[in-house]
Amino acid sequence: MNKNSKILIVGYKSMLGNALADYFKTEGFKNILSEVLNSFDLMSQSAVNDFFAKEEPEFIFMTDVRSGGIVANLESPAEFIYTNLQVQNNIIHAAYEYAAEKLLFLGSSCGYPKDCQQPIKEEYFLGGKIEESSAPYAVSKIAGIKMCQAYQKQYGVNFICAVPATVYGGNDDFDLKSSHVISALIRKFHEAKLKNEDEVSIWGTGNPKREFLYIDDMVKACVFLMNNYKNPEIINVGYGEDISIKELAKTIKDVVGFKGKTVFDSTKPDGAMRKLLDSTKIFGLGWSPKINLKMGIERTYKWYKEGVK
Repeated sequence: MNKNSKILIVGYKSMLGNALADYFKTEGFKNILSEVLNSFDLMSQSAVNDFFAKEEPEFIFMTDVRSGGIVANLESPAEFIYTNLQVQNNIIHAAYEYAAEKLLFLGSSCGYPKDCQQPIKEEYFLGGKIEESSAPYAVSKIAGIKMCQAYQKQYGVNFICAVPATVYGGNDDFDLKSSHVISALIRKFHEAKLKNEDEVSIWGTGNPKREFLYIDDMVKACVFLMNNYKNPEIINVGYGEDISIKELAKTIKDVVGFKGKTVFDSTKPDGAMRKLLDSTKIFGLGWSPKINLKMGIERTYKWYKEGVK
């Protein structure tokens, strides 16, 4: 990529999409096409084809179109699978039809088997049953990965796929019904602090462990892969360490300054018990994360407080 490259970010209204757009603007890239996506229906193949024929995007970042935490996955499974499949099918096919130079498709760690050996290596993909609570979303991501690989195999296109850890940071979704765990807990503890409540209730036992990657690190990983990675096989993008939800809640509670109790509701689902990616491959290529979890949570909480004033 160079400063005149035509860059398309699909899902640019998402946290990652927004952050990628901001990065490219800050770095002086002149042709970011993403805002044009507001003017037509991404669910329509003909509309997407017309856009590609007119704008001729060269480098495409395929981020989330529809995503969320465990509550959102349980409440909107049909929307998650339909919207993601429809949009990614249209974009991937158009990228082939109109000879885009490169496409980066972002999968999800929930596409790995539920009871996967830890840390999760790329070769474990499709090696077992996935977690049922997020299956519709996971299946859409699996389909996107296999589609990119199929097009690469048949047509020789330069479509690559990455599987990130759970990404968090400013501009995330803080809606308690649709958000991921860090943003949900930040909001819960913040509101409980303001209302002087005695306790905060959290879904599950608190025992599952998750890996988190700060948004700035994920942006740089995406740019790094677009510039340096060509293999059609998936590549993990993680922080390299995980943390239990119980420990995560304590960290967020301390950062927010909430003084009450934390209660775990074991009648609610935990999801997969552990998801730690083996990121040896991308570390070996020269990328590594820079923002540790506490620092990232502090930055995210600062962003959230400024946004709710």
